[in-house]
Amino acid sequence: MEFKTLRNIENSFKQIRLFTFVFALLCFGVVGLVVYQSYSFAEEQRKKIYVLDNGKSLMVALSQDMSINRPVEAREHVRRFHELLFTLAPDKNAIESNVKRAFNMADQSAFDYYKDLSEKGYYNRIISGNIQQRIEVDSVVASFSNYPYEVKTFARQFIIRSSNLTIRSLVTNCSLVNSVRSDNNPQGFTIEKFNVVENRDIETVDR
Repeated sequence: MEFKTLRNIENSFKQIRLFTFVFALLCFGVVGLVVYQSYSFAEEQRKKIYVLDNGKSLMVALSQDMSINRPVEAREHVRRFHELLFTLAPDKNAIESNVKRAFNMADQSAFDYYKDLSEKGYYNRIISGNIQQRIEVDSVVASFSNYPYEVKTFARQFIIRSSNLTIRSLVTNCSLVNSVRSDNNPQGFTIEKFNVVENRDIETVDR
């Protein structure tokens, strides 16, 4: 009888230890889940930007992963560079202002292109002939599979004289490397190895 009682007590202790182990394991699981959820919540909160609208209402703007927008920023960087470099007015200060802003977005290759045209008297002819030049970028084709990124740009130049309008085809290529963002370079890219592949007349229309 005593032996049976001892066996029952021993079995009871085993059951208590088992229940205690299971309960402790469950507690650790709940604590782990709570910690994980807390970190996930904190991470989500860091992705939110709170903006005051005229000091009155509070709006929430969700931030996005930078890598998602890089292709868009790259194409905009190249587009803006071409607009600054190839949009010309018959004014020396206006030309110099535009090209200086373009130089902030590129390396020495852009300056070499400008210097070559300048030595050939291209900008002097723009000024003396009272010629307006503007550019329309048709497409910017970029490959983001390899770094530096290879970019090819297709555009049209419109050269406006008092007597006629000349439309030219412009094709360029370059490489893009990541750079520091600044007021002069908001997309954070630098254009390297800038080269004009094609620049030919398509059509001339009398005015």
